[in-house]
Amino acid sequence: MVKKILKLFYQEFGGLHRAALVLAASSIMSGLLGLLRDRLLAGTFGAGRELDIYYAAFKIPDFLYIISLSIASVTVLIPFFLEKIDVGQKQGKEFLNNIFTVFLLAMLFLIVAAFFLAPYLAGMVAPGFSAEAKKQLIVLTRILLLSPFLLGLSNLLSTVVQSFRRFFVYALSPILYNIGIIIGILAFFPFFGMNGIAIGVVIGALMHALIQMPSIARLGFLPSARAKINFLEVWQIIKLSLPRALGLGLNQIIFIFITAVASFLGAGSIAVFNLSFNLQSLPLSVIGVSYSVAAFPTLARLFVNNQKRQFLDYTIIATRQIIFWSVPVSILLIVLRAQIVRVLFGYGQFGWRDTRLTAAALALFAFSITSQALIILFVRAFYAAGKTTKPIVINILFFIFIAAGIFLSFNAVDSSLSPMPFFESILRVENVEDAEMLLLPLLFSIGMIFNSIFLCWIFQKDFGKIWPSVKKTFFQVILSSVLMGAVAYFSSNVLDKIFDIKTFVGIFFQGFVSALFGLAVWYAVLRSAGNRELIEITGALKKKFWKEPQVVVPEPEELP
Repeated sequence: MVKKILKLFYQEFGGLHRAALVLAASSIMSGLLGLLRDRLLAGTFGAGRELDIYYAAFKIPDFLYIISLSIASVTVLIPFFLEKIDVGQKQGKEFLNNIFTVFLLAMLFLIVAAFFLAPYLAGMVAPGFSAEAKKQLIVLTRILLLSPFLLGLSNLLSTVVQSFRRFFVYALSPILYNIGIIIGILAFFPFFGMNGIAIGVVIGALMHALIQMPSIARLGFLPSARAKINFLEVWQIIKLSLPRALGLGLNQIIFIFITAVASFLGAGSIAVFNLSFNLQSLPLSVIGVSYSVAAFPTLARLFVNNQKRQFLDYTIIATRQIIFWSVPVSILLIVLRAQIVRVLFGYGQFGWRDTRLTAAALALFAFSITSQALIILFVRAFYAAGKTTKPIVINILFFIFIAAGIFLSFNAVDSSLSPMPFFESILRVENVEDAEMLLLPLLFSIGMIFNSIFLCWIFQKDFGKIWPSVKKTFFQVILSSVLMGAVAYFSSNVLDKIFDIKTFVGIFFQGFVSALFGLAVWYAVLRSAGNRELIEITGALKKKFWKEPQVVVPEPEELP
């Protein structure tokens, strides 16, 4: 048994089907562990100041991790590495040593600088915290500074692992990361408090990297620092990686700004924002990231070959599929938000006020899941076409838009023109303490919706019309999803009288059965309408879709 498991560590997974199965299983397991992690955090602390401090402590390490992607981006490194090893193993190892040396020097400098600047950086991330809370934030931030180095190193190592198709080892990395955090919550927190959870994060990041090292050592590509560096080669990598790193860096600045604003609000505002954002990120990752990552290599190849019409058509196909999947998921999240939050977080210190605010925030995020997924697609399409500046400029504009919206909204929150009473009524959070924090997910979602519309408009100006080819899908999916939502809503009201919704089992089955009834209606409506995407997906399941080229999995865009 042990030999069979060890064999998997060194086994090559050729072809898309086997690799995809391994990575899909890893993604599901990592997602489930991520939910367990958040459940333990919510149950242990509730949506209060301690959990605010925990989430705020990630902001600077997250930003450093994004900087590391300008040097250690898998999607950029793999083509270069494969080209080098085609020449010889020595050339491949020299290439890795060059990248590793620059990465090591750059990250050590940034981490040491951030360590000493932590008191000033903490004041920027959470200016509304008390002196005692800031003190704890500084300590946690300093501990977590090891994570971006270890996860950036893991990205560099995965260049080798993926190039040689050792996907089982790669698939274990995110699982071990979440296990490390869970160990920190269960084993270290009782002895070391919040510092113990941060130590668990670092242990998880360390395991994320270490699990890949035996395979890399066996292949003969374990990187080491060197005195002589080929800076021209490294600069080529940075030039290609920098636009994406800048785009992701702007996203992190938005989240730092939101965290800073939330620090002035009631205790738990940062926690509610992050817990609900993490929940909506699960379907976003499955839908938006999956389709965008899958489409990117083909889009790049079509554009390079000057096949502009095919480039546009492929983008349209991906757009239709994203709409097809994301709209019904959004509707279900909105309709069944209370059941979802109660099932996942409703125990321990996570009280009724926390549940209502998190459910309301989840609904607000859900409104923009389709927009967020389309932004990921259009940004990658621009990158595939070599137009990296436009997405960055648009990101800057909408960061300003979101920041201005937050500033104006909070200044008007006590005036007669404030939209808060209306939204509190719609989201059923009237008289809930600190409900004004819901302006943050609301304005974030509004910003994402306008961002996606603007990106689409610019994309159409450059490459051709998209809307005429997707509007039929859009209206079919909207109609079927609204009917699905209505059925799920009325079903939950009926099942309220059948199941005991004061228990975990009762609330779970209320939401689960309601979702099944709604999805059955959604499927029936789309099938009767002859929906193109439903036919395409049904047909794809019958084909041998695994006879495809090698998978290349991008690095995560933030600390997991």
